[in-house]
Amino acid sequence: MVAISEIRGQLHKLSEIGPNLVGVFVGGTSGIGESTAREFVRYANAPRVYLVGRSREQAEKLVEEFKDINKEAQTTFLQSDVSLLRNVDEVCKEIRGKESKVNLLVLSAGIMTMSGRDETDEGLDKKVSLHCYSRLRFTANLLPLLRAASTSQPPLSRIISVLGAGYEGALDTSDLSLRKPGAYSLSSAANHAISMTSLSFDHLAKDAANKDVAFVHSNPGGVQTNLGRNLGGVMQKLLAVGAVLLKPTGLIVPVKESGERHAWAGTSGAFGSGAILVGPKGEKTTSKVFEGLRRDGKGEVVWRHMEEVFRQVEGQGAKYIGEDDGHR
Repeated sequence: MVAISEIRGQLHKLSEIGPNLVGVFVGGTSGIGESTAREFVRYANAPRVYLVGRSREQAEKLVEEFKDINKEAQTTFLQSDVSLLRNVDEVCKEIRGKESKVNLLVLSAGIMTMSGRDETDEGLDKKVSLHCYSRLRFTANLLPLLRAASTSQPPLSRIISVLGAGYEGALDTSDLSLRKPGAYSLSSAANHAISMTSLSFDHLAKDAANKDVAFVHSNPGGVQTNLGRNLGGVMQKLLAVGAVLLKPTGLIVPVKESGERHAWAGTSGAFGSGAILVGPKGEKTTSKVFEGLRRDGKGEVVWRHMEEVFRQVEGQGAKYIGEDDGHR
């Protein structure tokens, strides 16, 4: 466990790392992504920040707020629905056209829903796409800029996916996208998204070209955010009451503290390179399920699946139809 007082002390030294750090925050207009971006802007020296999200109204407020927090910061909003991989590609193309490096990529876009499989026009479940496929597409697209950051000054290159590190679950490697009848459930969607994230990060970290890049999968724990905005009114009220009751236990943390913890995880010397699973209090973690999957070589299986999904979906109007069909 890393105390929040220690984290705040270290964040005050962030400006000493050097000027012009570039941070990309996908899901950066709300929740943990917004809070992490705010703390990064607060402490970094003349950073360049990209907020990727859907709400232009919220983004415009944040751009103005960030100017007040740090007059040397430059904040750019990129409006996009990143549940679609073709939109991810467009956002990344725009970033690559403006930047030669990315120091920090924070991936937190997501939804909370109690409904079943909700397929996008790209053939992927929307929730799993937001929590996994989209994030790994951002990772793959921006890796050249992250590698460049790892060899520049300061040599800081880090990816954080905010999801469920340490809670990896069973994988059906014959149906990783959960397309088969009856395969999709809330638990299977969570198991697949979390496990595929950890395994993909571990696989990418083994590539010698990425030896100085840190791939961080974070479990934020219980955080007071608006993630449940897509739920019905009754469920929203239950979540709100639960948050109030649990707050004295320390199991629910304010979104500002979560932002501080993730800004620290994204810049601290406590994390070097490689694949790292991080728990709610900044501690390195793992799980028996993850270790077993990794030992069995499932990382390579998962990444081959990712590459096949990316291949099939690439291009306007393209759709993932599965890996057994052999054609689109």
